[in-house]
Amino acid sequence: MNKRFTFEMAHALRGYPGPCRHIHGHSYVLEVSVAGRLGAAGAADEGMVMDFGVLKTIVHQSVLTHYDHALVLHLEERPAIPMDHPLFARTVFVPWQPTCENLLRDIVERVSQRLPTDLRLAHARLYETATNWADWMPAGSTSAR
Repeated sequence: MNKRFTFEMAHALRGYPGPCRHIHGHSYVLEVSVAGRLGAAGAADEGMVMDFGVLKTIVHQSVLTHYDHALVLHLEERPAIPMDHPLFARTVFVPWQPTCENLLRDIVERVSQRLPTDLRLAHARLYETATNWADWMPAGSTSAR
């Protein structure tokens, strides 16, 4: 089963030589695929891998409440940010470069931890723009296009 989510997020790439070193934002699209056995005949979840609403709740609570309308920066940028200023109230500091690939790895970890034990994340894709995205597969690899 697959579900798509959207969220707005800003970031800056620490030490990057191009324009992405500046704070800028994207309208992200997250696609999540979950695999598992279909619910048994006669069960409330007959024919379902899982209820779409349950997946929506998992992603909302573990990903969207954390990243939607946030500014994500490398932890080493913290001294430069005036945290008492209201413009920076939704700043999230991470110990990794906030690239699309690394963001997707974090999202995969957050979602995987909350899935029921009989289900697994089969694939995840995060679009940073309409033509640029990162993919995650169960082997643990993250690739970008």
